Amino acid sequence: MLGSKTTPLTLRRIGRALGPGLVTGAADDDPSGIATYSQAGAQFGFNLLWTVFLTTPFMIAIQLVSAYMGRVTGKGIAANVKEHHHGSVVFLLVSLLLAANIFNIAADIAAMGEALYLVVGGLKHEHALIFAGGSVLLQVFVPYTSYARYLKWLTLVLFCYVGVIFTVEIPWRQVLISTVLPSFQISSDYLMMVVAVLGTTISPYLFFWQASQEVEEMALGRTRQPLKNLRRGGSPELERITIDTSIGMVFSNAIAFFIVLTTAATLNTHGVTDIQTAADAANALRPIAGDFAFALFALGIIGTGLLAIPVLAGSAAYAVADVFGWRSTLEAKFPEARGFYAIILIATVVGFALGFTSFDPIKMLVWSAVLNGIVSVPVMAMMMVLITSPSVMDRFRARRWLAWVGWAATALMGFVVTALMLSFLMGR
Repeated sequence: MLGSKTTPLTLRRIGRALGPGLVTGAADDDPSGIATYSQAGAQFGFNLLWTVFLTTPFMIAIQLVSAYMGRVTGKGIAANVKEHHHGSVVFLLVSLLLAANIFNIAADIAAMGEALYLVVGGLKHEHALIFAGGSVLLQVFVPYTSYARYLKWLTLVLFCYVGVIFTVEIPWRQVLISTVLPSFQISSDYLMMVVAVLGTTISPYLFFWQASQEVEEMALGRTRQPLKNLRRGGSPELERITIDTSIGMVFSNAIAFFIVLTTAATLNTHGVTDIQTAADAANALRPIAGDFAFALFALGIIGTGLLAIPVLAGSAAYAVADVFGWRSTLEAKFPEARGFYAIILIATVVGFALGFTSFDPIKMLVWSAVLNGIVSVPVMAMMMVLITSPSVMDRFRARRWLAWVGWAATALMGFVVTALMLSFLMGR
């Protein structure tokens, strides 16, 4: 069973544990996510802060499920689904994941290019091309051991959004009331934004990425085999994953809270309720909160994009490679994993190309988050079936508390998505 007697936490032990969970959590606050959180704060003020607190325990649980599955079985999510279920099931799930990720990449690259344009001028598409090309080159030519270290340090850029709140006036009493006693609205706009926030927070690409990163870590660690193959032991690895994932998800949602809080206190208060991109949010902050707040917000967009695009493209590549049985590791050189790196390249190029189409920016951003929310429901359900199966997880199958919280997270996503669909059908 998952779980064991734990040893006392120390700062040194926490520092050593941080890795895939921290990077996964930070990648959740990508430019597309920033735009979604900014739109939530601008459009509904403090009334959606409750969603951040609601999703935190569910996010921790479902990412633990992902990470445990990868480390215990030594395989990614798609490979596990393929092994234990019909091939058409995994093909459908991976196809939906690939579509959602490409839309996310498109939104993120466009937002990064626009953010750099606001700071230094130039041409937006050229900036976007630099970010897209640089991301692909780093993943192809930098080994995983070095690349993972780079991603880990890049998470520090998210503190920009903590810094922004010190540049604006926050009505803390109103914030507390809205967070603890939220007001609900029965409208398609409100439900769509709730689904977008939940879909941004609990996203399928995060599941696939963290599971695959645990497989990467396994290949480089002292115990280079799946935990289920061990006759005994494995507890230290599960404890490391629990610490890493819990801190990563709390960190992610704290940053999301600050983004909603900042935009609600500034943009919504001043009547700015329509944010089309993350860069729009940064630009709108300038006359209200000043140049420093603008610079911090813009820097955060660029930094989180550099973190998130590799995660989005990489998670798609891991999933597709698992379906076709290709070698999938960022530690390999290009000739050794051509198919894997080809998916990274294709996903990034197509995402970049979408920036030249007539897609409405706000629709691309919000609908990518809504699509994530919709896709996450069947993916989460499949993960919960696998994590509770003795034939898949052996003695490491999920404990009762994890199973309950994981299924509750799945039910929550299903309920909100269903409510959104019904509101559209009813024309509200």
